[in-house]
Amino acid sequence: MDEIDAFDRKIIAVLEKDGRLSVTELAKRVGLSKTPCQTRLRRLTDRGYIRGFKAVVDPEKLGLGHVAFTEVKLSDTREAALAEFRRGVLAIPEVEECHMIASSFDYLLKIRTRDIRQYRDVLGERISTLPHVASTSTFVVMETIREGGF
Repeated sequence: MDEIDAFDRKIIAVLEKDGRLSVTELAKRVGLSKTPCQTRLRRLTDRGYIRGFKAVVDPEKLGLGHVAFTEVKLSDTREAALAEFRRGVLAIPEVEECHMIASSFDYLLKIRTRDIRQYRDVLGERISTLPHVASTSTFVVMETIREGGF
């Protein structure tokens, strides 16, 4: 693991709260001049500490207010089967997150859709037909208290 210091950690913390800051404003907030701050920011990005910048949107305003978590159990968990499943999941845009889980099931998916009808279509026509899917179980979100660290 690369060494990062207190300035690097502060740069990361400030950008996690507001990724739209100019380098000049970022430098001011972390107590550096512009050039060293810019150099550190480039290094943190190049080395993968900062993976990118994006807009945080309100999914409900975009008509995507239905969230479900789906447990997926596979019929085969050898590496080739896992790789096939992962490739398939990446092709489904409604799957917002996918995590391999150490439990009685293999993967936990976070799926965001317009409504329950669209979720049923995604589950029945796309997720259930992925390679090696043996069974699924769904948990529908009734209220979101905190999401995405914001």
